[in-house]
Amino acid sequence: MDASPNVERMVRLGLTTYEARAYVALVRRDSFTAAQVSRQAGLPRQRIYDVLGSLVQKGLASSRPGHVVKYAAVSPEQAIARLVASRRSELRDLEHDAAELVARLTPEYVSGQAHTDPLEYIEVLRDRGAINERFEEIQANVQKEILVFTKPPYATPPQENPVGIEVTRTHSARSVYEMSILEDPATAAGVRRFIEAGEEARFADHVPLKLVIIDEAIVMFGMVDPVAGAGAANDLTMMVVEHPALASTLKLAFDAVWDSGLTFDQATALTAKRLRQTA
Repeated sequence: MDASPNVERMVRLGLTTYEARAYVALVRRDSFTAAQVSRQAGLPRQRIYDVLGSLVQKGLASSRPGHVVKYAAVSPEQAIARLVASRRSELRDLEHDAAELVARLTPEYVSGQAHTDPLEYIEVLRDRGAINERFEEIQANVQKEILVFTKPPYATPPQENPVGIEVTRTHSARSVYEMSILEDPATAAGVRRFIEAGEEARFADHVPLKLVIIDEAIVMFGMVDPVAGAGAANDLTMMVVEHPALASTLKLAFDAVWDSGLTFDQATALTAKRLRQTA
């Protein structure tokens, strides 16, 4: 914007910067040609006729016909009064539109507030990227406790879950892993890092489902298509449910599996024995 305070004020009243600079130049003499206004105001020659024509249309300048058309400014008192009147008219129109919009939208808002989705606390995720993102978000918002059933397929393998490691260091964390997780050295090493960070771990030959329980309030669990069955084992469908009663019930199931699980050392020894027997 031009540095001139007069130009800045006229712009605030509704003129463009070019129009304001042209008007401020016009008031300095009885009349100017377009070329003179262009030089005085520092405006591009190719734009000056459009700018002056706009000032005339808005009632801030007049044109004087002749061999060379000249332009004269309307008195500042009249010009500013017209600009203020125009802004007031725009404000009245805006207030009218706003009131009409409020009247139209309020019934829809009231109706929307009365409508609730009985299943809005349930979220279904099928995209692997979305599952990973939601899982990280849930982990990051743990307040006290996180309980996990871990089994393949893994949306986020233990060795690729640094957020989980940080949560484990600062919160109560217990996990029950399916024994098969120890057959892969990289994944087994990832589990060991979790345990070293403070996680309590148990291992079972079979974990009923992929499950995360947060603060006895939120659960995230995997669902297998009962029709497709084992053939869809690699397809991840996860549900997130914010329901304390469900979380408390699933925690009872978690504790039952936990109580019968093996420690890391016991599970590692048993896995090694089984691998030797099948070698």
